Amino acid sequence: MALGVLFGIGMQWIYGFGSETIEKTMPWFNIIGNGYVKLLQMIAMPLVFISILAAFTKVTIGKNLGKIAILILGVLIGTTAIAASFGILSTALFDLDASQIVQGEQEAARGEEIVQKAESVKTLPEHILEMFPSNPFLDLTGARSTSTIAVVIFAAFLGFAYLQLRRKDEDTANTVKKGVDALYGLTMGVVRIVLQLTPYGVVALMARTVATSDFGAIADLGKFVVASYVALIAMFIVHLIIVSLTGLNPLIYARKAVETLLFAFTSRSSAATLPLNLQTQTKRLGVPEGIANFAGSFGLSIGQNGCAGVYPAMLAVMIAPTVGIDPFTPGFIGLLILIVAIISFGVAGVGGGATFAAIIVLSAMNLPIALAGILISVEPLIDMGRTALNVSGSMVSGIVSSRLTKELDAQTFNDTSERTSLV
Repeated sequence: MALGVLFGIGMQWIYGFGSETIEKTMPWFNIIGNGYVKLLQMIAMPLVFISILAAFTKVTIGKNLGKIAILILGVLIGTTAIAASFGILSTALFDLDASQIVQGEQEAARGEEIVQKAESVKTLPEHILEMFPSNPFLDLTGARSTSTIAVVIFAAFLGFAYLQLRRKDEDTANTVKKGVDALYGLTMGVVRIVLQLTPYGVVALMARTVATSDFGAIADLGKFVVASYVALIAMFIVHLIIVSLTGLNPLIYARKAVETLLFAFTSRSSAATLPLNLQTQTKRLGVPEGIANFAGSFGLSIGQNGCAGVYPAMLAVMIAPTVGIDPFTPGFIGLLILIVAIISFGVAGVGGGATFAAIIVLSAMNLPIALAGILISVEPLIDMGRTALNVSGSMVSGIVSSRLTKELDAQTFNDTSERTSLV
């Protein structure tokens, strides 16, 4: 990561921002950086499917499935509401107002694009309905924003069918189990191969991000960037507090999760981070495979603390004064937090998820959607922190759920003698 930052700074220093040389060079960097992310996304959906199905064959979920799902969803949505509160507080502390930001051609064009996207955004009931898998084979391709949740549901149905089969025909069930175990081993082999490419992918991703960043625009919008990271860091501290409330050492969690969070920060994709997320939960944090897969999969589309919590809340508070609304009245704040918590269902764990969350929140609050384009120049920089917080929230939900159901392997969590390899 450090090498990538230095490489990007060097390119800007030598060639200058927006130079033709950098524009022609970046596609080659993308082969390594974006290519690595695509390989991770390639394995994410098969990994979710086979891991959840394997959890049923290993009886690691059993009768606690309903309780586990409720706990995971409760943590994800509850922390998103708290994240929205920190977004509002940070906006107030830094006195942010959208009318203070000068809009250029780029911001105006982005605003028009967001307005066009708003026409295709579904309502909350439609989002919930989209989570059901009408065509699981289509969802295995990741074609829809809710494909991951749909695959989880499909795999869970197959898992319950396996449990019924085992009670009626144990021989056939054993054959199914052998096949699932074989596919699981094969899938994990692909995961290990892809993860070995991590250092090279991170260097290319960071070099591209830094080399193509407009530092002048970042300086102009520095107050918003700082305010965003204050809210994101405050919410990460809440994650540590939640871990400590379960009786675990939050510093151990931070130490064991840091590599995965740094990759999320670099890649800006919760979906691409999923293999590392699951490996961290199971191999370092002691979370059972079944719970880790539910937490990781739900965390891709539900309750994303950064993209669906902090970001849309800050935008709403910034934009409200432009239409004569006082955003710090109890009624406005209460309604905003409620809407943020509700819309946290179905926010895709790939680029653009935060934009859709902002569109829904601003529309629900009757605020101008086009003004969401004013931050386009610093969007990548903020999105890095948002994605890391999303992934942290997912892992914390897995820890809390397995701890409360007494399935967490505390010995694995507390083992600090040697850092377990994720590969």
